[in-house]
Amino acid sequence: MEKFGKSQSTTRVEDLRLLTGHGRYVDDIAPENALHLYVLRSSVAHATITALDLTAAREAEGVHLVAVAEDLHASGIADGLSCVTVKNRDGSDAANPKHPILAEGKVLWVGQPVAMIVAETYEAARDAAELIEFDYDELPAVTALEKGETELHSEAPGNLAIDYLLGREAETRAAFAEAAHVVRAEVGDNRVMVASLEPRGCFAEWEKDRIHLAVNGQGVWGPKRELARLMGLEEAQVRVTTPDVGGGFGMKAKLYPEYVMAAYAARFLDRPVRWMSDRTEAMLSDNGARDLTHEVAMAFDADHRLTGYHVKTKSNLGAFNSNFGQLIQTYLFGRVLMGVYDCQNALLEVEGYYTNTTPTDAYRGAGRPEANYLLERTMDYAARELGVDPWELRRKNFIKPASFPYKTVTDELYDVGDFERLLDRAADLAGRGGFEARRQDAAGRNKLRGLGLCYYIESILGDPSEGAKVEFMKDGTVSIYVGTQSNGQGHETVYAKFLSDQTGIPMDMIRVVQGDSDLIAQGGGTGGSRSVTTQSNATLAVVGTIVEKFTAFLAEKMKVDAEDVSFDDESFRIKGSNASPTMVDVADMAREAGRDDLLVHEERAKLPGRSYPNGAHVAEVEVDPDTGKVEVVAYTVVDDFGNLINPMLAAGQVHGGVAQGLGQALIEDVTYDEDGQLLTASFMDYAMPRAADMPFVGFHTEPVPSTANPMGMKGCGEAGTVGSMAATANAVMDALAARGVARGDMPFTPMRVWEMLGDVRPAE
Repeated sequence: MEKFGKSQSTTRVEDLRLLTGHGRYVDDIAPENALHLYVLRSSVAHATITALDLTAAREAEGVHLVAVAEDLHASGIADGLSCVTVKNRDGSDAANPKHPILAEGKVLWVGQPVAMIVAETYEAARDAAELIEFDYDELPAVTALEKGETELHSEAPGNLAIDYLLGREAETRAAFAEAAHVVRAEVGDNRVMVASLEPRGCFAEWEKDRIHLAVNGQGVWGPKRELARLMGLEEAQVRVTTPDVGGGFGMKAKLYPEYVMAAYAARFLDRPVRWMSDRTEAMLSDNGARDLTHEVAMAFDADHRLTGYHVKTKSNLGAFNSNFGQLIQTYLFGRVLMGVYDCQNALLEVEGYYTNTTPTDAYRGAGRPEANYLLERTMDYAARELGVDPWELRRKNFIKPASFPYKTVTDELYDVGDFERLLDRAADLAGRGGFEARRQDAAGRNKLRGLGLCYYIESILGDPSEGAKVEFMKDGTVSIYVGTQSNGQGHETVYAKFLSDQTGIPMDMIRVVQGDSDLIAQGGGTGGSRSVTTQSNATLAVVGTIVEKFTAFLAEKMKVDAEDVSFDDESFRIKGSNASPTMVDVADMAREAGRDDLLVHEERAKLPGRSYPNGAHVAEVEVDPDTGKVEVVAYTVVDDFGNLINPMLAAGQVHGGVAQGLGQALIEDVTYDEDGQLLTASFMDYAMPRAADMPFVGFHTEPVPSTANPMGMKGCGEAGTVGSMAATANAVMDALAARGVARGDMPFTPMRVWEMLGDVRPAE
């Protein structure tokens, strides 16, 4: 453990800069002479475009450019946005209709880009947009997750885009036929929006036959490739940079239409062009998330051992495929389909539908929160129907420590785990033994108290390979170039700390460089909780190279054998000498000797396998039956993140993830009406959790070091959300069970809870 991170909490070094107004966000650093881009968006969910008269807008004062799809086509931008698709159960490709930059012939959701206006000021561009005559013939809006007569795309008859199957079909159906007990339920997973603190934004500039796009995204290399393809440029003609980012959470991972518009306008006008979303625009145009309905069944033998699991899901893809929209509720959901339970008979069937709503994509966890939520809600339903303790039902069905490495039904290889140990500690820390007394006390105050458990497991996703480059600078500092991308997680701290731990270079002498495709040739960005494991693995590789090269240099300089030179993570030791030069000292020697080849070192490394963070979330709530208000009064987390570099940063990630999960469980809900109009397009209508809604989150770790990387780490970025949704929902349902409420779905708003209680009240 000592070699691979000293596991000491270090205060985030970037916070002073960010909290004192010295952050460099994309809207802060746009060129002063940049023109402003404004996007005219559809006000209807489904319509055929009959006219787009741009004349008055083009003549408006301060306007430099007004364009629609045909204008982009004339400049060679005719292709649609790319996406990842899956295979249907019959082996055919799932639907992939063209997703245009600007609407072509028809509009398919409220907020779809129809035209773009570029002007001297934002106000001038917005005013000019109002002069565009946008006429259309409205069509029926599709909002239901079922086959219908109104088709959005010819490639998807009845709007069915995906018909997916994963698992062991025959064996699972046989398990249900032979089961002693079968538990069935319908479970909803409501649509939410990301609502990151900093909305999406970008600026673009055309420089000497190259486009530079600065965007507040999650990695520069995917957008670089996509922008080059769409604009018909060589990749060498595209530079993408990312400055400070105020939250991404998966939503900012893709290349959105506005970024292409800004790049097109910058090239067309030979002027920098900037765009920044406002909040309502973001709610209309950012990828949504979740939006699922499930029919789920569990089969048990007479001893209550889980013998079969069958999930039938309907997924809302929105109007088009987004970047990973098809992948999330199919393949990625399936990565942790059976969670931590020892059952090989499982079946996932997914129907993905197009609707007249904003496309859906990744949001903190991307499939794994959805899968764990469904599984853990169903385990609670099963325990209640079987008349057994929900904690003991889980314990009985856990994969046992002796069974690792464990190959799951969906071919994940869990390397290690000790789920019972974590569950025991969670029960102790959450005070489970005293819960009944607390429940009775609450009853005396006319409150309903509930305790909810979720035992989750994560599968770390994304490219398992990553690169790192270390450069020794003339001023004595050291730069480390990384292929991941911070969106606020604290990478500047954790990467500098890790490099310092391995090399002895003082942390304050290390500068972390990220987010520039010209400086860093390749990288995987941020997503799937991959950053710390992949980047640290690459850092170890480059440190190994530095030690090897510096050892050879010192041996030659000191006229000793290489075997007589050693490095102890802080300084070099030369046998027979009192000299103990640090890495920076050796770099200075190399510079003086004219050995510039020793000042820059770069390596790529690939992890041998995925890591699987897991843990127990325990929520305790009180419900006021007179108002339906839910208060989370206690929250306990026991996580297995393996070895930690910086426990303080891990705790911060969990706290943020829990807040997002509690938000969805209790108050957040994206709502469309039957005409496809978004009814929750501002913070007046879309509720977000505030500090007063959050309990104190007790965060604890019980590490079982991973064998899938040399550091023994497991990613922690998304785990808080993965575990918190089901824990909170189960706690609410545990409280309501005292009044006979048997089923319920998120969000557990006061109105919904009050109505649920009213539905079971005896007639007076």
